[in-house]
Amino acid sequence: MADLKIYGIARSRAFRVLWAAKELGLPYDHVQIGFDGSNKTPEYLAVNPLGTVPTIADGAFRLSESLAINLYLAKRAGSPLYPAALEDEARTWQWTLFAATELDFPILDWARHTMVLPPEKRDPAVAAKALSTLAPKLALIDGAVRERPYLLGDRFTIADLNVASVMYRLLWGDLTRTPAAKAWLDRCYDRPAAREARALRE
Repeated sequence: MADLKIYGIARSRAFRVLWAAKELGLPYDHVQIGFDGSNKTPEYLAVNPLGTVPTIADGAFRLSESLAINLYLAKRAGSPLYPAALEDEARTWQWTLFAATELDFPILDWARHTMVLPPEKRDPAVAAKALSTLAPKLALIDGAVRERPYLLGDRFTIADLNVASVMYRLLWGDLTRTPAAKAWLDRCYDRPAAREARALRE
């Protein structure tokens, strides 16, 4: 049994953590906690009182919030995925917070109203507004990877994983206006660990 436990189903934000663990080569136990009531049992609420997923238990240490978990795991592993230079570490935080605050919710709005909700409940105006909100954010990513393969330079890092994992649903989106961002996203998801994590949820 591994010391690291990842709580959450792969079709949730736990996908991001599963990808990171596979990328880092960390052994883990995957505890299937979803939104079917298993996240509200006394046993799980003792791990995460809010009942949200994902959560990790690393020995006695508990941590929630998927992107924070990924930063922790990459640094804990002493992996090249976590940058050594202070400036690159700061840029990793910047890109991670950008993904959480600028990308996550408009991507969810777009996905809900194009793919997730039943057709009769979809609102094209909400999807269009989400795309309009996303346009300058995607342009920013496009500019960042136009002259280099990854967000921090020549090497894939946890910054790329965090941003790309938030953009998962855009794998089915039209990114023709931002071709460099599209090529970068495809490059991230072509990694063996990404393919393994996708296989858990698709």
